[in-house]
Amino acid sequence: MRVLFLTPKLGSWATHGHHVAPNQMHAQWAAYARQMGTIQPEVLDCKALEISFDAMLDQVKAKNPEVLVLGDILHSYGGFAVQKYFNDTACAIRKILPETKIVVGGLWYSFFGKETLEKNSDIDFVVMGEGELTFNDLMDALNKGETDFSEIPGLSSRKNGKVLFGPVRLLIRDLDILPIPAYDLFPMDKYVGHTYWKPFAEIVTSRGCTHGCTFCYEWSEHDPRSLNHFNRWRAKSAAKVIDEVELLEKKFGVKVVVIQEDNFLLNPKRVREFCEEKIKRNLKMKWVCLGCASDWIKLEKDIPLMKKAGLFMAVFGIEVASDDELRKLEKGITVDQIYKTIEILRTSDIAIVGDIMIGFDYDNEAIIKKRFEFADQVDPDVMWVGYLTPPPGSPIWTDGIKRGWINPDKLDMLQWDFLHPVVPTDHLTIEDLGRLGAWGMREFYSKPGRIQRILGSNFDELGKLCFKDVMAGIGKWEAGAVKGEKHI
Repeated sequence: MRVLFLTPKLGSWATHGHHVAPNQMHAQWAAYARQMGTIQPEVLDCKALEISFDAMLDQVKAKNPEVLVLGDILHSYGGFAVQKYFNDTACAIRKILPETKIVVGGLWYSFFGKETLEKNSDIDFVVMGEGELTFNDLMDALNKGETDFSEIPGLSSRKNGKVLFGPVRLLIRDLDILPIPAYDLFPMDKYVGHTYWKPFAEIVTSRGCTHGCTFCYEWSEHDPRSLNHFNRWRAKSAAKVIDEVELLEKKFGVKVVVIQEDNFLLNPKRVREFCEEKIKRNLKMKWVCLGCASDWIKLEKDIPLMKKAGLFMAVFGIEVASDDELRKLEKGITVDQIYKTIEILRTSDIAIVGDIMIGFDYDNEAIIKKRFEFADQVDPDVMWVGYLTPPPGSPIWTDGIKRGWINPDKLDMLQWDFLHPVVPTDHLTIEDLGRLGAWGMREFYSKPGRIQRILGSNFDELGKLCFKDVMAGIGKWEAGAVKGEKHI
Protein backbone atom coordinates (compact mmCIF):
# COMPACT_ATOMS: atom_id res chain seq x y z
CA MET A 1 0.00 0.00 0.00
CA ARG A 2 1.49 3.35 -1.09
CA VAL A 3 0.99 5.71 1.85
CA LEU A 4 1.73 9.42 2.04
CA PHE A 5 2.08 11.00 5.48
CA LEU A 6 1.24 14.65 4.91
CA THR A 7 1.69 17.77 7.05
CA PRO A 8 0.36 20.98 5.43
CA LYS A 9 2.09 24.32 5.84
CA LEU A 10 1.09 25.96 9.12
CA GLY A 11 2.52 28.26 11.76
CA SER A 12 3.80 27.93 15.33
CA TRP A 13 3.08 29.45 18.71
CA ALA A 14 4.00 33.12 18.94
CA THR A 15 6.55 32.50 21.71
CA HIS A 16 8.23 29.66 19.79
CA GLY A 17 9.45 31.67 16.81
CA HIS A 18 10.39 29.40 13.90
CA HIS A 19 9.66 25.98 15.34
CA VAL A 20 9.23 22.78 13.33
CA ALA A 21 10.01 19.15 14.20
CA PRO A 22 9.30 15.77 12.63
CA ASN A 23 5.64 14.78 13.04
CA GLN A 24 5.91 12.10 15.71
CA MET A 25 2.64 10.40 14.87
CA HIS A 26 3.69 10.01 11.25
CA ALA A 27 7.20 8.88 12.17
CA GLN A 28 5.94 6.23 14.60
CA TRP A 29 3.09 4.86 12.48
CA ALA A 30 5.26 4.74 9.37
CA ALA A 31 8.08 2.92 11.13
CA TYR A 32 5.86 0.20 12.55
CA ALA A 33 3.79 -0.45 9.43
CA ARG A 34 6.93 -0.46 7.27
CA GLN A 35 8.53 -2.99 9.62
CA MET A 36 5.41 -5.15 9.32
CA GLY A 37 5.57 -4.93 5.54
CA THR A 38 2.12 -3.45 4.96
CA ILE A 39 3.09 -0.09 3.44
CA GLN A 40 5.48 1.73 1.17
CA PRO A 41 5.69 5.02 3.10
CA GLU A 42 6.54 8.52 1.96
CA VAL A 43 6.49 11.78 3.94
CA LEU A 44 5.68 15.26 2.65
CA ASP A 45 6.25 17.85 5.38
CA CYS A 46 5.09 21.14 3.89
CA LYS A 47 5.62 22.98 7.17
CA ALA A 48 9.32 22.10 7.16
CA LEU A 49 9.76 22.58 3.42
CA GLU A 50 7.61 25.74 3.34
CA ILE A 51 5.44 24.43 0.53
CA SER A 52 2.27 26.44 -0.07
CA PHE A 53 -1.18 24.85 0.03
CA ASP A 54 -1.65 24.94 -3.74
CA ALA A 55 1.85 23.61 -4.41
CA MET A 56 1.18 20.85 -1.88
CA LEU A 57 -1.93 19.79 -3.79
CA ASP A 58 0.06 19.61 -7.03
CA GLN A 59 2.68 17.40 -5.39
CA VAL A 60 0.13 15.11 -3.77
CA LYS A 61 -1.74 14.73 -7.04
CA ALA A 62 1.51 13.79 -8.80
CA LYS A 63 2.36 11.22 -6.11
CA ASN A 64 -1.17 9.79 -6.27
CA PRO A 65 -0.97 7.81 -2.99
CA GLU A 66 -3.40 5.01 -2.24
CA VAL A 67 -3.65 6.22 1.36
CA LEU A 68 -3.15 9.68 2.87
CA VAL A 69 -2.48 10.16 6.61
CA LEU A 70 -3.16 13.40 8.52
CA GLY A 71 -2.87 14.28 12.21
CA ASP A 72 -0.36 14.67 15.03
CA ILE A 73 0.06 13.49 18.63
CA LEU A 74 1.92 16.53 20.01
CA HIS A 75 0.59 20.00 20.75
CA SER A 76 4.08 21.46 20.93
CA TYR A 77 3.62 24.10 18.24
CA GLY A 78 -0.08 24.77 17.70
CA GLY A 79 -2.42 22.99 20.07
CA PHE A 80 -5.73 22.02 18.50
CA ALA A 81 -5.58 24.78 15.87
CA VAL A 82 -3.82 22.42 13.47
CA GLN A 83 -7.10 20.52 12.96
CA LYS A 84 -8.33 23.34 10.71
CA TYR A 85 -5.48 22.68 8.29
CA PHE A 86 -5.86 18.91 8.42
CA ASN A 87 -9.59 19.14 7.67
CA ASP A 88 -9.06 21.64 4.84
CA THR A 89 -6.37 19.38 3.39
CA ALA A 90 -8.64 16.32 3.49
CA CYS A 91 -11.36 18.25 1.66
CA ALA A 92 -8.99 19.48 -1.04
CA ILE A 93 -7.33 16.09 -1.58
CA ARG A 94 -10.69 14.36 -1.90
CA LYS A 95 -11.57 16.63 -4.83
CA ILE A 96 -8.41 15.85 -6.80
CA LEU A 97 -7.90 12.20 -5.72
CA PRO A 98 -11.36 10.75 -5.07
CA GLU A 99 -10.08 7.17 -4.78
CA THR A 100 -7.39 7.89 -2.16
CA LYS A 101 -8.29 6.68 1.33
CA ILE A 102 -7.84 9.38 3.96
CA VAL A 103 -6.90 8.36 7.52
CA VAL A 104 -6.66 10.68 10.53
CA GLY A 105 -5.64 10.19 14.15
CA GLY A 106 -4.01 11.77 17.18
CA LEU A 107 -5.04 15.02 18.83
CA TRP A 108 -8.76 15.81 18.74
CA TYR A 109 -9.59 13.12 16.16
CA SER A 110 -9.06 10.20 18.55
CA PHE A 111 -11.88 11.31 20.82
CA PHE A 112 -14.18 12.20 17.92
CA GLY A 113 -14.12 9.01 15.88
CA LYS A 114 -17.87 9.09 15.29
CA GLU A 115 -18.30 12.84 14.93
CA THR A 116 -15.37 13.20 12.54
CA LEU A 117 -16.82 10.71 10.07
CA GLU A 118 -20.33 12.09 10.40
CA LYS A 119 -19.25 15.67 9.71
CA ASN A 120 -16.34 15.10 7.30
CA SER A 121 -17.31 12.98 4.33
CA ASP A 122 -13.79 13.47 2.95
CA ILE A 123 -12.26 11.40 5.79
CA ASP A 124 -12.56 7.61 5.55
CA PHE A 125 -11.04 6.33 8.80
CA VAL A 126 -10.25 7.58 12.29
CA VAL A 127 -7.61 5.83 14.40
CA MET A 128 -8.61 6.24 18.04
CA GLY A 129 -5.95 6.16 20.75
CA GLU A 130 -2.54 4.52 20.40
CA GLY A 131 -2.16 4.17 16.68
CA GLU A 132 0.58 1.83 15.47
CA LEU A 133 -1.27 -1.48 15.69
CA THR A 134 -4.60 -0.12 14.53
CA PHE A 135 -3.09 1.66 11.53
CA ASN A 136 -1.11 -1.42 10.55
CA ASP A 137 -4.20 -3.63 10.81
CA LEU A 138 -6.08 -1.19 8.57
CA MET A 139 -3.30 -1.23 5.98
CA ASP A 140 -3.23 -5.02 6.07
CA ALA A 141 -6.99 -5.12 5.49
CA LEU A 142 -6.77 -2.67 2.58
CA ASN A 143 -3.96 -4.71 1.03
CA LYS A 144 -6.25 -7.76 1.14
CA GLY A 145 -9.08 -5.86 -0.51
CA GLU A 146 -11.38 -6.07 2.50
CA THR A 147 -14.33 -3.71 2.73
CA ASP A 148 -15.59 -4.35 6.27
CA PHE A 149 -13.30 -2.82 8.91
CA SER A 150 -15.66 -3.02 11.88
CA GLU A 151 -13.62 -5.68 13.69
CA ILE A 152 -10.34 -3.72 13.72
CA PRO A 153 -9.76 -2.58 17.33
CA GLY A 154 -9.39 1.16 17.79
CA LEU A 155 -10.77 2.08 14.37
CA SER A 156 -13.76 4.17 13.39
CA SER A 157 -14.99 3.47 9.85
CA ARG A 158 -18.11 3.63 7.66
CA LYS A 159 -20.27 0.94 6.11
CA ASN A 160 -23.29 1.81 4.00
CA GLY A 161 -23.10 5.34 5.36
CA LYS A 162 -23.18 4.22 9.00
CA VAL A 163 -20.27 4.91 11.36
CA LEU A 164 -18.93 1.78 13.05
CA PHE A 165 -16.51 1.36 15.97
CA GLY A 166 -14.14 -1.55 16.21
CA PRO A 167 -13.48 -2.97 19.70
CA VAL A 168 -11.39 -0.93 22.14
CA ARG A 169 -7.69 -1.31 21.34
CA LEU A 170 -5.65 -2.55 24.29
CA LEU A 171 -2.56 -0.52 25.15
CA ILE A 172 0.91 -1.65 24.11
CA ARG A 173 2.50 -2.76 27.36
CA ASP A 174 6.08 -3.01 26.12
CA LEU A 175 6.95 0.04 24.04
CA ASP A 176 10.33 -1.47 23.21
CA ILE A 177 8.61 -3.63 20.59
CA LEU A 178 8.17 -0.48 18.50
CA PRO A 179 10.90 0.45 16.02
CA ILE A 180 12.72 3.76 16.12
CA PRO A 181 10.57 6.40 14.38
CA ALA A 182 11.14 6.57 10.63
CA TYR A 183 13.28 9.71 10.60
CA ASP A 184 14.86 8.63 7.31
CA LEU A 185 11.63 9.65 5.56
CA PHE A 186 11.81 13.25 6.81
CA PRO A 187 13.84 16.30 5.69
CA MET A 188 15.88 16.20 8.89
CA ASP A 189 18.09 19.14 7.95
CA LYS A 190 15.05 21.46 7.96
CA TYR A 191 13.98 21.13 11.58
CA VAL A 192 14.47 24.03 13.98
CA GLY A 193 13.44 24.71 17.58
CA HIS A 194 12.87 28.22 18.91
CA THR A 195 14.44 29.76 15.79
CA TYR A 196 18.00 29.07 17.01
CA TRP A 197 18.17 25.38 17.95
CA LYS A 198 19.23 23.40 14.91
CA PRO A 199 19.39 20.72 13.72
CA PHE A 200 16.49 19.89 16.03
CA ALA A 201 14.00 17.16 16.88
CA GLU A 202 11.29 16.32 19.38
CA ILE A 203 11.01 12.77 20.67
CA VAL A 204 8.49 10.82 22.75
CA THR A 205 9.86 8.14 25.08
CA SER A 206 6.83 7.30 27.23
CA ARG A 207 3.05 7.36 27.05
CA GLY A 208 0.35 8.23 29.54
CA CYS A 209 0.71 10.11 32.81
CA THR A 210 -0.22 9.19 36.38
CA HIS A 211 -1.13 12.77 37.28
CA GLY A 212 -4.19 13.12 35.04
CA CYS A 213 -4.55 16.92 35.27
CA THR A 214 -8.11 18.00 34.42
CA PHE A 215 -6.92 20.37 31.67
CA CYS A 216 -4.31 18.19 29.92
CA TYR A 217 -4.43 18.05 26.12
CA GLU A 218 -3.78 14.29 26.21
CA TRP A 219 -7.39 13.53 27.13
CA SER A 220 -8.22 14.17 23.47
CA GLU A 221 -5.86 11.44 22.24
CA HIS A 222 -7.83 8.52 23.61
CA ASP A 223 -10.79 6.47 22.51
CA PRO A 224 -13.80 7.93 24.38
CA ARG A 225 -14.61 4.41 25.59
CA SER A 226 -11.24 4.04 27.33
CA LEU A 227 -10.23 7.41 28.76
CA ASN A 228 -8.62 5.60 31.71
CA HIS A 229 -5.80 4.69 29.31
CA PHE A 230 -4.50 8.24 29.88
CA ASN A 231 -3.39 7.37 33.43
CA ARG A 232 -1.48 4.22 32.46
CA TRP A 233 2.13 5.28 32.12
CA ARG A 234 4.42 3.11 30.04
CA ALA A 235 7.95 3.85 28.89
CA LYS A 236 10.62 2.71 26.51
CA SER A 237 13.75 1.42 28.21
CA ALA A 238 16.62 3.85 28.66
CA ALA A 239 18.73 1.86 26.20
CA LYS A 240 16.01 2.04 23.54
CA VAL A 241 15.75 5.81 23.99
CA ILE A 242 19.50 6.22 23.70
CA ASP A 243 19.48 4.17 20.50
CA GLU A 244 17.10 6.76 19.07
CA VAL A 245 19.19 9.68 20.35
CA GLU A 246 22.33 8.12 18.92
CA LEU A 247 20.70 7.70 15.51
CA LEU A 248 19.51 11.31 15.53
CA GLU A 249 22.94 12.61 16.44
CA LYS A 250 25.21 10.39 14.36
CA LYS A 251 23.11 9.91 11.22
CA PHE A 252 21.19 13.18 11.05
CA GLY A 253 23.43 15.59 12.96
CA VAL A 254 20.74 16.63 15.45
CA LYS A 255 22.22 18.83 18.17
CA VAL A 256 19.18 19.66 20.30
CA VAL A 257 16.24 17.48 21.27
CA VAL A 258 13.16 18.11 23.40
CA ILE A 259 11.84 15.02 25.16
CA GLN A 260 8.29 16.10 24.60
CA GLU A 261 6.06 13.83 26.69
CA ASP A 262 4.45 15.38 29.75
CA ASN A 263 6.62 13.65 32.33
CA PHE A 264 9.93 12.07 31.37
CA LEU A 265 10.84 11.85 35.05
CA LEU A 266 8.31 9.44 36.55
CA ASN A 267 10.90 6.67 36.92
CA PRO A 268 14.12 8.12 38.45
CA LYS A 269 16.05 4.89 37.81
CA ARG A 270 15.24 5.11 34.10
CA VAL A 271 16.36 8.76 34.00
CA ARG A 272 19.68 7.83 35.60
CA GLU A 273 20.17 4.96 33.17
CA PHE A 274 19.41 7.30 30.26
CA CYS A 275 22.03 9.79 31.43
CA GLU A 276 24.68 7.19 32.19
CA GLU A 277 24.22 5.46 28.83
CA LYS A 278 24.30 8.76 26.94
CA ILE A 279 27.59 9.67 28.63
CA LYS A 280 28.96 6.16 28.05
CA ARG A 281 28.28 6.43 24.32
CA ASN A 282 29.86 9.90 24.26
CA LEU A 283 26.79 11.53 22.74
CA LYS A 284 26.98 15.33 22.77
CA MET A 285 23.37 16.20 21.98
CA LYS A 286 21.83 18.79 24.34
CA TRP A 287 18.32 18.16 25.61
CA VAL A 288 15.24 19.56 27.35
CA CYS A 289 12.54 17.64 29.17
CA LEU A 290 9.18 18.20 30.86
CA GLY A 291 8.29 16.98 34.33
CA CYS A 292 6.12 17.67 37.37
CA ALA A 293 7.64 19.50 40.32
CA SER A 294 7.26 16.45 42.56
CA ASP A 295 9.33 14.36 40.16
CA TRP A 296 12.04 16.99 39.73
CA ILE A 297 12.43 16.92 43.51
CA LYS A 298 12.83 13.13 43.56
CA LEU A 299 15.74 13.60 41.17
CA GLU A 300 17.43 16.38 43.15
CA LYS A 301 20.64 14.41 43.67
CA ASP A 302 20.69 13.44 39.99
CA ILE A 303 20.43 16.94 38.52
CA PRO A 304 24.25 17.25 38.19
CA LEU A 305 24.28 13.92 36.31
CA MET A 306 21.47 15.11 34.06
CA LYS A 307 23.34 18.32 33.32
CA LYS A 308 26.52 16.39 32.56
CA ALA A 309 24.46 14.30 30.13
CA GLY A 310 23.35 17.46 28.29
CA LEU A 311 20.24 18.76 30.08
CA PHE A 312 20.21 22.57 29.76
CA MET A 313 16.57 23.51 30.25
CA ALA A 314 13.74 22.15 32.40
CA VAL A 315 10.00 22.63 31.93
CA PHE A 316 7.31 22.19 34.57
CA GLY A 317 3.84 23.41 35.37
CA ILE A 318 3.34 26.11 38.00
CA GLU A 319 -0.25 26.47 36.77
CA VAL A 320 -1.87 28.15 39.80
CA ALA A 321 -0.99 29.86 43.10
CA SER A 322 -2.30 27.73 45.96
CA ASP A 323 -2.42 24.16 47.22
CA ASP A 324 -6.22 24.24 47.16
CA GLU A 325 -6.22 25.07 43.46
CA LEU A 326 -3.59 22.43 42.71
CA ARG A 327 -5.73 19.80 44.42
CA LYS A 328 -8.82 20.93 42.52
CA LEU A 329 -6.97 20.49 39.22
CA GLU A 330 -5.64 17.07 40.33
CA LYS A 331 -2.14 18.34 39.63
CA GLY A 332 -0.54 16.16 42.30
CA ILE A 333 1.97 18.77 43.51
CA THR A 334 2.20 21.49 46.19
CA VAL A 335 3.34 25.09 46.27
CA ASP A 336 6.34 24.11 48.41
CA GLN A 337 7.38 21.62 45.71
CA ILE A 338 7.21 24.37 43.10
CA TYR A 339 9.58 26.55 45.12
CA LYS A 340 11.88 23.59 45.77
CA THR A 341 12.02 22.70 42.07
CA ILE A 342 13.09 26.23 41.17
CA GLU A 343 15.76 26.09 43.86
CA ILE A 344 17.36 22.81 42.81
CA LEU A 345 17.37 23.67 39.11
CA ARG A 346 18.75 27.17 39.61
CA THR A 347 21.53 25.81 41.84
CA SER A 348 22.69 23.73 38.86
CA ASP A 349 22.31 26.58 36.34
CA ILE A 350 19.53 24.79 34.47
CA ALA A 351 17.27 27.30 32.68
CA ILE A 352 13.68 27.04 33.89
CA VAL A 353 10.44 27.29 31.94
CA GLY A 354 7.42 27.60 34.23
CA ASP A 355 3.92 27.25 32.79
CA ILE A 356 0.94 29.03 34.32
CA MET A 357 -2.68 28.86 33.23
CA ILE A 358 -5.58 31.28 33.40
CA GLY A 359 -9.25 30.90 32.56
CA PHE A 360 -10.54 28.32 35.05
CA ASP A 361 -14.26 28.59 35.75
CA TYR A 362 -13.72 30.23 39.15
CA ASP A 363 -11.10 32.75 37.97
CA ASN A 364 -11.71 36.43 38.62
CA GLU A 365 -9.38 39.38 38.20
CA ALA A 366 -8.03 39.16 41.76
CA ILE A 367 -7.26 35.44 41.43
CA ILE A 368 -5.47 35.89 38.11
CA LYS A 369 -3.40 38.79 39.41
CA LYS A 370 -2.49 36.73 42.45
CA ARG A 371 -1.40 33.93 40.09
CA PHE A 372 0.91 36.28 38.23
CA GLU A 373 2.26 37.63 41.53
CA PHE A 374 3.01 34.05 42.54
CA ALA A 375 4.83 33.42 39.25
CA ASP A 376 6.86 36.56 39.89
CA GLN A 377 7.83 35.26 43.35
CA VAL A 378 8.65 31.78 42.08
CA ASP A 379 10.72 33.47 39.35
CA PRO A 380 11.15 31.01 36.44
CA ASP A 381 13.44 32.19 33.68
CA VAL A 382 10.74 31.82 31.03
CA MET A 383 7.08 32.15 31.96
CA TRP A 384 4.77 30.45 29.47
CA VAL A 385 1.16 31.57 29.84
CA GLY A 386 -1.54 29.25 28.57
CA TYR A 387 -5.26 29.95 28.38
CA LEU A 388 -7.55 27.19 29.54
CA THR A 389 -8.45 25.38 26.32
CA PRO A 390 -10.77 22.47 27.14
CA PRO A 391 -9.53 19.22 25.56
CA PRO A 392 -12.22 16.84 24.33
CA GLY A 393 -12.63 14.04 26.84
CA SER A 394 -11.41 16.07 29.78
CA PRO A 395 -13.53 16.98 32.81
CA ILE A 396 -13.39 20.65 31.83
CA TRP A 397 -14.65 19.87 28.32
CA THR A 398 -17.74 18.20 29.74
CA ASP A 399 -18.27 21.08 32.16
CA GLY A 400 -17.87 23.66 29.40
CA ILE A 401 -20.53 22.00 27.28
CA LYS A 402 -22.95 21.85 30.21
CA ARG A 403 -22.43 25.56 30.86
CA GLY A 404 -23.01 26.45 27.22
CA TRP A 405 -19.46 27.76 26.85
CA ILE A 406 -18.51 25.22 24.19
CA ASN A 407 -20.42 24.34 21.04
CA PRO A 408 -18.37 21.69 19.18
CA ASP A 409 -20.18 22.56 15.94
CA LYS A 410 -19.25 26.24 16.02
CA LEU A 411 -15.60 26.41 17.05
CA ASP A 412 -13.07 28.75 15.44
CA MET A 413 -10.33 26.11 15.52
CA LEU A 414 -7.54 28.59 14.80
CA GLN A 415 -8.27 30.10 18.22
CA TRP A 416 -7.92 26.72 19.97
CA ASP A 417 -4.15 26.83 20.26
CA PHE A 418 -3.88 27.44 24.05
CA LEU A 419 -2.69 31.01 23.45
CA HIS A 420 -6.12 32.51 22.78
CA PRO A 421 -8.85 32.66 25.44
CA VAL A 422 -11.75 30.58 24.13
CA VAL A 423 -14.13 30.19 27.09
CA PRO A 424 -15.22 32.73 29.71
CA THR A 425 -15.24 32.17 33.47
CA ASP A 426 -17.99 32.67 36.02
CA HIS A 427 -16.68 36.23 36.50
CA LEU A 428 -14.78 37.22 33.35
CA THR A 429 -15.44 37.51 29.64
CA ILE A 430 -13.10 36.18 26.99
CA GLU A 431 -12.02 39.80 26.39
CA ASP A 432 -11.23 40.22 30.09
CA LEU A 433 -9.03 37.13 30.01
CA GLY A 434 -7.13 38.41 27.00
CA ARG A 435 -6.48 41.73 28.70
CA LEU A 436 -5.36 40.14 31.98
CA GLY A 437 -3.04 37.70 30.25
CA ALA A 438 -1.35 40.51 28.36
CA TRP A 439 -1.03 42.52 31.58
CA GLY A 440 0.60 39.58 33.35
CA MET A 441 3.09 39.00 30.55
CA ARG A 442 4.16 42.63 30.53
CA GLU A 443 4.45 42.76 34.31
CA PHE A 444 6.59 39.63 34.47
CA TYR A 445 9.09 40.45 31.74
CA SER A 446 9.37 44.16 32.60
CA LYS A 447 10.48 43.53 36.17
CA PRO A 448 13.79 45.37 36.67
CA GLY A 449 16.79 43.09 36.50
CA ARG A 450 15.02 39.94 35.25
CA ILE A 451 16.24 40.10 31.66
CA GLN A 452 19.73 41.14 32.75
CA ARG A 453 19.89 38.25 35.24
CA ILE A 454 19.08 35.69 32.60
CA LEU A 455 21.36 37.06 29.90
CA GLY A 456 24.20 37.39 32.42
CA SER A 457 23.68 33.95 33.93
CA ASN A 458 25.76 30.78 33.57
CA PHE A 459 23.02 29.09 31.55
CA ASP A 460 23.93 27.19 28.44
CA GLU A 461 23.82 29.57 25.47
CA LEU A 462 20.93 27.54 24.06
CA GLY A 463 18.82 28.54 27.05
CA LYS A 464 19.60 32.21 26.51
CA LEU A 465 18.69 31.90 22.82
CA CYS A 466 15.35 30.40 23.77
CA PHE A 467 14.72 33.33 26.10
CA LYS A 468 15.63 35.73 23.29
CA ASP A 469 13.15 33.98 21.00
CA VAL A 470 10.36 34.14 23.57
CA MET A 471 10.95 37.85 24.14
CA ALA A 472 10.77 38.47 20.38
CA GLY A 473 7.36 36.81 20.26
CA ILE A 474 5.62 38.53 23.17
CA GLY A 475 4.12 41.25 20.98
CA LYS A 476 2.63 38.65 18.67
CA TRP A 477 1.40 36.66 21.68
CA GLU A 478 -0.37 39.75 23.04
CA ALA A 479 -1.94 40.51 19.65
CA GLY A 480 -3.43 37.04 19.70
CA ALA A 481 -4.68 37.21 23.29
CA VAL A 482 -6.16 40.70 23.06
CA LYS A 483 -7.02 41.21 19.38
CA GLY A 484 -7.60 37.63 18.31
CA GLU A 485 -4.83 37.59 15.70
CA LYS A 486 -4.06 34.06 14.57
CA HIS A 487 -0.69 32.36 15.06
CA ILE A 488 -1.04 28.94 13.52
